[in-house]
Amino acid sequence: MKKKERQQKIIDEVSINRKVSSSFLAEKLDVSEDTIRRDIKELDEEALLTKVHGGAISTIQKLYHYNEDVIYNRENKVRIALKAITLISDGMVIIMSGGTTNLMLAKLLPKNIKATIYTYSLPIAMQLTEHPLIETIFIGGKIHRSSMVTIGIDVIQYLSKLRVDIAFIGVSALSLKQGITDEGYEVSLIKKAMINASQRAVFLATSNKLNTILNYDVCSVNEIDAVVTDLDPKSPKIKDYRDAGLNLI
Repeated sequence: MKKKERQQKIIDEVSINRKVSSSFLAEKLDVSEDTIRRDIKELDEEALLTKVHGGAISTIQKLYHYNEDVIYNRENKVRIALKAITLISDGMVIIMSGGTTNLMLAKLLPKNIKATIYTYSLPIAMQLTEHPLIETIFIGGKIHRSSMVTIGIDVIQYLSKLRVDIAFIGVSALSLKQGITDEGYEVSLIKKAMINASQRAVFLATSNKLNTILNYDVCSVNEIDAVVTDLDPKSPKIKDYRDAGLNLI
């Protein structure tokens, strides 16, 4: 079987079953799992499916429901989400950025919380629809395919008109020297707009994002209202941040 034909069969299986394992595909197509893994990697790079641990899921599944396997560092993100929930009160107006930490926050929100939540993340918007008392407002724009968020001037202009109680912003990198930074220019501008639109900017950061710097500035340490991490606030790993006056949760 030629490579192109084999990859098309993989796409077909994923489309039918929404999720398939590498071992299943290897047996069905009579090739090695290494070959299947290489095929899945290539198809993921072409956005024809989504690679996950042990196999692949459809891009539709990625949009409507993040499989648990997709969420890297899951336990730490659950810990962060549970801490962040304590900052939410009934009646709040909230903005949530994209990313799997905020997705976990959306997933774990108690069903009895009443709030209005704006987001430019498709997966988060879909997750929030499962909460009966949450009014979800999706901010439209140009879709960034790999992260399933909207980007561009339309999103920034929309955010510039909002005034919300709290913004939950995912962190790509945090350092005392540079503050919050991001790998994408457009995303960094959107996060700046979120900060400007909120009375309180709360950053959700897994500990592996600390002491790292990326290409584009989001904000300085002085502009951070609070940082929620998976660590105990008294952990020696974040002593320097605590000494610098950061509000650590």
